[in-house]
Amino acid sequence: MVSLDRAPATFTHPALTAIEVDLGDREATRSAAAEVATLYAPTTLVHNAGVIRPALLAEVKLGDLDALVELHLGAAIQLVQAMLPGMRERRFGRIVLISSRAALGAATRTAYSATKAALIGMARTWALELAADGITVNVVAPGPIRTDMFHAIVPEGSEQDARLAASIPVGRIGEAGDVARAVAFFAAPANGFVTGQTLFVCGGSSVSSLKV
Repeated sequence: MVSLDRAPATFTHPALTAIEVDLGDREATRSAAAEVATLYAPTTLVHNAGVIRPALLAEVKLGDLDALVELHLGAAIQLVQAMLPGMRERRFGRIVLISSRAALGAATRTAYSATKAALIGMARTWALELAADGITVNVVAPGPIRTDMFHAIVPEGSEQDARLAASIPVGRIGEAGDVARAVAFFAAPANGFVTGQTLFVCGGSSVSSLKV
């Protein structure tokens, strides 16, 4: 497994190769993607990059929108383009894009919601283009999930944390494992008949209202 992250890996494993790269940097992403495609020729790609940059509409900065377009969309395109020849050669590929429940709308999430929603449109388009090559493209849309990014906005153990958990139909905030299991389903070789789909891993919050 190859991990691309702007921060150093927090663990080691014989099967893990960690590459430090800022996927918001177009040239750095191009270089890293070419290296991975040449050395490893992966047939499974999970694009899990995400930054929020919250702001009410009146305070939204176009520079923030540009940055999220580059990270959420541009990097996905670059990575898939680099891996695509190897997938086509093997006539097998699994692409999973990580969107968000916020794609359905969330206050202060103009740039984030817009770009995470765009991932769903891209996945549906790619699913049509790549199906004949044995390549599936699907989306996992989590939320809310306990991550460092989540707790930077909602402090762990706070009243806000408890209120948000209570507003989710299943009565809790999600964990990373909830998302990982959904990704594993889409990535499984046996699931070649599932493509162009979006799975909300959100405790039912995509069919209810959240109170943050």
